[in-house]
Amino acid sequence: MTRLNSNQILGLIIALLAVGYLAMAFQIPDFPLPRPIDSDLFPKVLGFTLFGLAVMLFLEKPKDRDIPDEIGPEERAKPLLLRPWSRVVITSLAIVAYALLLVPVGFVLTSLALSFGLAWYFGYRRHGVNLATSLGVVLLLYLAMTRGMDVYLPQGILPF
Repeated sequence: MTRLNSNQILGLIIALLAVGYLAMAFQIPDFPLPRPIDSDLFPKVLGFTLFGLAVMLFLEKPKDRDIPDEIGPEERAKPLLLRPWSRVVITSLAIVAYALLLVPVGFVLTSLALSFGLAWYFGYRRHGVNLATSLGVVLLLYLAMTRGMDVYLPQGILPF
């Protein structure tokens, strides 16, 4: 029996999560008024996309350069918070904080803080450009979803 590589293990885990997500997506009730796009379409598209990406990850063969034999001296010289696994943990914690603060603080401010903060954390240092881009994307999403699609997003502490 052959041993699964890391891509295959992650692909299986993500595929299981995608199947669970799809099972929940198929339980979303239909909207009572007829619409061309119902409320369950987007979750189903996301679930199938996630499952497809998991299959692609499972089938991908890792290259030798993708699997280092040991941590190099340049990685050891980095501070703990900038090492690869620390970045995964910090990003995950930022997303959890985003989810917890979304309703009390509001979509615009939490999304702005997440996008600006993660870009800064991952090394983008042009703060004015970062702020303008983050604010533009967040406001565009907010306006498109609240005005164009009539989706309720929490306003939080902002008056709009």
